[in-house]
Amino acid sequence: MPILQSILMGIVQGLSEFLPISSSAHLVFTSNFYKVYKNIPISEQSTQEVFLDIMLHLGTLVAVLIFFRKDVFDICKALIESCKTKDFSTDKSKLGLYIILGTIITIILALPLEKVANHLVFHPSIVGGLLILTGFVLFFSEYLSKKREVKFDKLNLKQSICVGIAQGLAVLPGFSRSGWTIATGLFTGLNRETAARYSFLLSIPIILGASMVYPLIKIDISEACQYNWASIIIGTIFSAIVGYLCIKYFMKFISKFSLNIFGWYCIIVGVATMIFFSMQ
Repeated sequence: MPILQSILMGIVQGLSEFLPISSSAHLVFTSNFYKVYKNIPISEQSTQEVFLDIMLHLGTLVAVLIFFRKDVFDICKALIESCKTKDFSTDKSKLGLYIILGTIITIILALPLEKVANHLVFHPSIVGGLLILTGFVLFFSEYLSKKREVKFDKLNLKQSICVGIAQGLAVLPGFSRSGWTIATGLFTGLNRETAARYSFLLSIPIILGASMVYPLIKIDISEACQYNWASIIIGTIFSAIVGYLCIKYFMKFISKFSLNIFGWYCIIVGVATMIFFSMQ
C-alpha cells in the first residue's frame, strides 16, 4: 500500500471521525476512488486495507483520549470509588455507567449488522444514499432542538439508551457515528456541547474494542508480517494529529453554530458519489 494513499486516508479519517459526515463512508469513497483511478476492481479488498481502517480508527482513539484525558481519568476514578462504596450517585460515576450501558447496546445492535456493513464496502453508491439520509437526520435534529425551550447539560438513562442505539446503527457506512449520536442527543433534549462530549466519550470503548479484537481473530500473523507497516504507521499518526485538531475546533464550533452545514455536505457528497459510482 503506497504511503501517499495511507496519508490521504489518515487525513480523511481524522477529519470525518468526529465531524458528523461518516468516517466509514469517506474511507469507502477514498479507497474506491483510488481503485477506480488505478483500474483495480472495487470488489477486491485486501486484509491489509481492512487492518489499515482499524489502525486509522486507533489513531482517532488516541486523539480523543488525549483531548478528553481529564474526563476519562475522572470517570474511571469515580467508577472505582463507587464500586468500593456501592454508591453511584455522583455525576461522574453515573456518566461512566451510561457509557458502559451505551456501549453494550451498541454491541448488541452492531454485531447483527456487521455482515451488511462489510458488504456495503463494495457498494459505494448505496453508502452515498445512506450519507444523504444522515444529512436529513442532522437537519431534523437541529429543527427539533430549536423548538425545545429547555436543554439539559446532564445525561439520563433514557438518553444514554437512545444514543447507544444510534451508535449501534451507525456501524453501517454512511450513517455517521458522531452525526447520529449527536443528533440523538439533541433529539432527546441535551444541549449541543453535552451531546457532542458524550458522543466522543462513547466512542472510546467501541474503537478500543474493535482495535484489539479484530486483529486477534481476523489477522494471520504470517500475513501481517508482509504488510507495509511504514505506510500503516504513518497513516495512523496523521489520523491522530488531524483527529485531535478536529475535536478541538469542532467542540468550539458546535457550541455556537448549527449542524446544518454538515447536513448539506452529506447530501451533496452523497448525491455526487451515487452519480459517480453508478457510471462505473
